Amino acid sequence: MGRVTERRRTIRIRDGAVTTRPDTLVAEEPMEIRLNGKPLAITMRTPGDDFALAAGFLVSEGVLGSADDVRSIVYCAGATDDGRNTYNVVDVQLAPGVPVPDITLERNVYTTSSCGLCGKASLDAVRTTARFPIADTPPVRVEPALLSVLPDRLREAQRVFDRTGGLHAAALFSEDGELLDIREDVGRHNAVDKLVGRALQQGLLPLSRVILLVSGRASFELAQKAVMAGIPVLAAVSAPSSLAVDLAAEAGLTLVGFLRGPSMNVYAGDERVALHSEV
Repeated sequence: MGRVTERRRTIRIRDGAVTTRPDTLVAEEPMEIRLNGKPLAITMRTPGDDFALAAGFLVSEGVLGSADDVRSIVYCAGATDDGRNTYNVVDVQLAPGVPVPDITLERNVYTTSSCGLCGKASLDAVRTTARFPIADTPPVRVEPALLSVLPDRLREAQRVFDRTGGLHAAALFSEDGELLDIREDVGRHNAVDKLVGRALQQGLLPLSRVILLVSGRASFELAQKAVMAGIPVLAAVSAPSSLAVDLAAEAGLTLVGFLRGPSMNVYAGDERVALHSEV
């Protein structure tokens, strides 16, 4: 199986001085996701938590809703001439009775480490496939002061980033700010899929009482994944896209961007943020 990091020779130039030394890089390898033996998608990812990644991807596609929907997830033979197992092909077998979607999905899915689910960027698609309406009982309520400390907690838990500087991270926090889970990956959407997939495997969906924090921007794809997992609050240290804001407003998702210390912007769902001044 591929490693999370790899070593490469590099030439370093510092103040005119030239040296040669090895550097630690984050690994990036393709992973093919198959559904009942048929190719569904290829994603560029950092190896690790591959079964959770496949499961989370299928949650965001509306295929899976609980651990009972899965009969098995296994590595299978890769695309090599000798048929050996490359640990880069994962087959998800659905449980008996679980509907098998048209795996063409009106597109040939190819997801890079940055683009996410590019071919399904429509509000209608999420509206028709979401299994877990975001409903608060009792309402989730978060203080800006609590949100302000979460990026530092995320950064402190990024073990591989410290060695490579090249990974995105996504984390789940409780309403009280407790770190529940964190995943790192070369692709921010993969990191979220790994979180959601682990939650599905543990029988925790919907994630109706958590805060999802991502280390980069809040794209439509990340808002989509939050909605599909029933997550009420998505926070990002960088900017959201316009379509992410539209989806958040429509689905009832609280979307916070530019979360940097005590500064932040609330783009949708401000009823969950305990504001103490007129806005």
